[in-house]
Amino acid sequence: MLHALFDDNEYTMDRRLFIKALTTASIGIPILTACGGGSNNSGGGGGTGGGVTPSAGLRFEHGVASGDPLDDRVILWTRATPALGHTGDITVLCEIAEDPSFERIVLSETLSSNANRDYTVKFDAAGLLADRRYWYRFKGADSSSPVGRARTLPLPGQYTDRLRFAVCSCSSYPHGYFSVYRMMANRADLDFVMHLGDYIYEYGQDEYGDHPERLLDPAHEIVSLDDYRRRYALYRRDVDLQAAHATHSFVTVWDDHETTDNSYKDGANNHNEGEGDWFERKRLAIQAYFEWLPIRPPTASQDSIYRAFRFGDLADFVMLDTRLEGREKQLDNPVDPARIEQRDLLGQTQKDWFKNQLAVSQGIWKFVGQQVMFAQLQILELQRLLPGVPTNDFSPLIAVNMDQWDGYPTEREEILDFIDEQGIQNTVILTGDIHTSWANEVYKSSAILTSGVLDEPLAVEFVTSSITSPGFPDGAAELVSAVLPVANPHMKYTDLKNKGFILMDVTRERTQAEYYYAADISRADQSGVEMDKVKTLSVNAGSSRLVEDTPVSRPRS
Repeated sequence: MLHALFDDNEYTMDRRLFIKALTTASIGIPILTACGGGSNNSGGGGGTGGGVTPSAGLRFEHGVASGDPLDDRVILWTRATPALGHTGDITVLCEIAEDPSFERIVLSETLSSNANRDYTVKFDAAGLLADRRYWYRFKGADSSSPVGRARTLPLPGQYTDRLRFAVCSCSSYPHGYFSVYRMMANRADLDFVMHLGDYIYEYGQDEYGDHPERLLDPAHEIVSLDDYRRRYALYRRDVDLQAAHATHSFVTVWDDHETTDNSYKDGANNHNEGEGDWFERKRLAIQAYFEWLPIRPPTASQDSIYRAFRFGDLADFVMLDTRLEGREKQLDNPVDPARIEQRDLLGQTQKDWFKNQLAVSQGIWKFVGQQVMFAQLQILELQRLLPGVPTNDFSPLIAVNMDQWDGYPTEREEILDFIDEQGIQNTVILTGDIHTSWANEVYKSSAILTSGVLDEPLAVEFVTSSITSPGFPDGAAELVSAVLPVANPHMKYTDLKNKGFILMDVTRERTQAEYYYAADISRADQSGVEMDKVKTLSVNAGSSRLVEDTPVSRPRS
């Protein structure tokens, strides 16, 4: 059986205040399985069967994308913009081939869409061979989309000796050009791209970022379904983002800005009564997300995004939702006694499912893709470590980011206790959200707080920088990076200002994280130009200690 582990389950202090604070301081959950059968047509764009003529006058101005690859299928996506004044259904032909010239077409399907889906089209292309590269395109009667590439995964349990994928997050359109997406597109040998959220931002013009050539549509903060759709459409016209999607399949999860800043299951920091009902806003944001992202569509009754997949016998992936599924409202005060009480970040159902995934994993490596930093961040002591910074520049009320796992420490300890008690090895946590780069060894809090030599860590965490969203200013970034390890010996690397992504190179013996950075995101002609700076850290199988400055991995042919 081909076990397809994508499950369809039911759906402070923010990064800016966190950065300001530091800158001031200078079981038994069922698993969905499939055997390659079922309909090829997803809920995002229904199939019409053979013999239907594609529509004329279509434009494919938002490019193509693929996502959620399995060993026998992958989601294929486009938006077919109809001719001006058209209000009915549109029809497109999707073709999948073994070669870029489409001489060996292996699958084709006629698909329909309409205004109810914002003319987006999704095709769950099943029946493909495992561990293969495919090319795909969409066609109208008199037009054709760009050509995209997609890759299926190896069979679960199949001997696999190497895996290469990129990790990225946080792309604020008005903060600059998407050079980092182009950098990933330029690496043709990746198996997929993992996007950990903040794919779009909800703010209005000049509320967050003010690049004069990167104007928002709509110009106001997005609240309605039409607003969210227009913002996605703006992003998907970007040529660098289109290049990344056309070159690689994406595995995505949302963070907060796909709805609004510092959201949780029952509300958000950036939502007020004048913006209507929160649950309606969340529903509309989720609808637009599933329309515009190459993610497997939700079921009729569930719209969750936490899911899992297997990459041969080399790696198992668990994608979490730390934002909307079960998160309770963030506490405002880090010294509030309620902070150490049992408070949900995942929610009980997702947490039980997560533990079960870790326990039954058979891959050598266990990768956990999630949104907010998992490792403990101790910064209350930095005031005595930074020379020349007055003590009154620090406030205990803004010294801890309560939006991270630090705001839910009891649940974090429960997960770490489970990993420890079950003897789960080779756990690698992948994180976005914070706009900066980190590499952390993960320990229980009691080990961090006690002095002396740290015991063997239970996991490692690699935090990716952002595509464009701002980190620390010059000067403060270097100063804070220098003193962070003094109070946080488990943190082995930070870069708090440069924009980039992580390339993960995985073998049976080790997992290596390579941090790459864009030279400049302020100018379009710098798209894809990289800095000479590169940082590499590795963790060997059977250990959770980070090894620094290892050689850069070799690309695959």
